[in-house]
Amino acid sequence: MAEKIIAYRFDHLDQTLSQLDQENCAIIAGGTDVMVLHKSRRGVPPKIPKPIVFIDHLSELKRVYHNGKDLHIGACCTYSELLEEPLIPVALKKAIKTIAAPAIRNRGTLGGNICNASPAGDTLPLLYVYNAKLLLRSVSGERIIAISDFIQGVRRVQRDPNEILAEIILPNVLEEGAHVVFEKVGNRNADAIAKVGFAGYIRINGAVIDDVRFAFGAVGPTMVRSLDIEKKLLGKTIPLADADIAQVVAAFDKIIKPIDDQRSTAVYRKTVALNLLRYFFSTKQYQPN
Repeated sequence: MAEKIIAYRFDHLDQTLSQLDQENCAIIAGGTDVMVLHKSRRGVPPKIPKPIVFIDHLSELKRVYHNGKDLHIGACCTYSELLEEPLIPVALKKAIKTIAAPAIRNRGTLGGNICNASPAGDTLPLLYVYNAKLLLRSVSGERIIAISDFIQGVRRVQRDPNEILAEIILPNVLEEGAHVVFEKVGNRNADAIAKVGFAGYIRINGAVIDDVRFAFGAVGPTMVRSLDIEKKLLGKTIPLADADIAQVVAAFDKIIKPIDDQRSTAVYRKTVALNLLRYFFSTKQYQPN
């Protein structure tokens, strides 16, 4: 006889938050990560040790809108929905197209990719260079936290049991002169977990660098980013001198610390990551964000 599973599916977000305040539940949006995490190798249904709350249908978590220059993305928007959304930046759509197969993109959500907190999360390098902030809601109200503070390690996030990730906020996403590059290296263009992920952001005023950001995925327990290294390039002019490029590459060489696993080797990952950084610097014409 199959085990009984307690599941909730409320019509509104406030009802869902009320239940989460009363009971510690597993939250399921698309379920593409949760079901894999709890799968059984014996071919029987996954065993999820908590009651389940479904949130994928909640309209409050599926809005995409501008608030000034900030772009707000509902955490339960599926990847397929975001590909059709005209407000989503081109670079983020490029990242989404590398995620799994269409069937997974029809179910998987941006909020789920964040809360799963995998070092190989396909959208995470981009969200880091966009300086993404996360809006979390509970019965007590809401709070906003930087994505770099929210993700604390492999599958470890700073979310209380009674909270839901409601929105992803990309600040100043429409800034003039901003350009974004995204690259994913895997066994295939899609339907493969990243061996290395890279995102670069640069804002240029004339030929002068006003802002620059880099994030690397799958080369550490969380995204690798360094504000101190980025600051070394502020005020420099494009194209960069070879000495400036070498200094930045050497600095990242010290903090990128990948591991060997079934998908790749540490040596390969570091080599590719640094080559992607050099590629970013060698780009002759950055694409508009």
